[in-house]
Amino acid sequence: MAEKYQNKYRIPSARLPGWDYGQNAAYFVTICTKNRECFFGEIVDTQMQLSAIGKIAETEWLKTPGIRPDMKLELGEFVVMPNHLHGIIIIGENEFNTQRDDDERRDAMHCVSTETTNTFGPQPKNLASIIRGYKSAVKKYASMNSINFAWQPRFHDHIIRDNQSYQNISNYIINNPVNWKTDEWNR
Repeated sequence: MAEKYQNKYRIPSARLPGWDYGQNAAYFVTICTKNRECFFGEIVDTQMQLSAIGKIAETEWLKTPGIRPDMKLELGEFVVMPNHLHGIIIIGENEFNTQRDDDERRDAMHCVSTETTNTFGPQPKNLASIIRGYKSAVKKYASMNSINFAWQPRFHDHIIRDNQSYQNISNYIINNPVNWKTDEWNR
């Protein structure tokens, strides 16, 4: 059964409990269009042919590190597919996640409880804020240019924990257009 907050039902978070999504790590993300509608183009002979909004989705993804230089972001492999984007994004060590580490060490040294309560609302300088900004930029372009387009709420993420996993996910992304006919996202 769904949980309630302030006597209203809410969808449980898909994020890993206890994980700080602003910390230095590599993340595999999947961001879908609303109802998995093929807004971004089509696969022709195993090659992705981007629509106008598909080209914007690609351009905005590539601009992400430049928009947030303070987070020291890097992009790994990515692909814009007809109805979703798969990408690897790496949040580098930066002043925001270094400060958190320092605070946690200081709290531990002073025997202060490090238990935190949930903070509702948008969180800055983390994976969700990056994805929120990206989705907003694509949607804004579509709206300003009268392009019919919508995102699915939320996004899927996977924390990449080692080099082998990174390589496997990179290969999956690279081969996504070739495997489109059997892809779970192709509905």
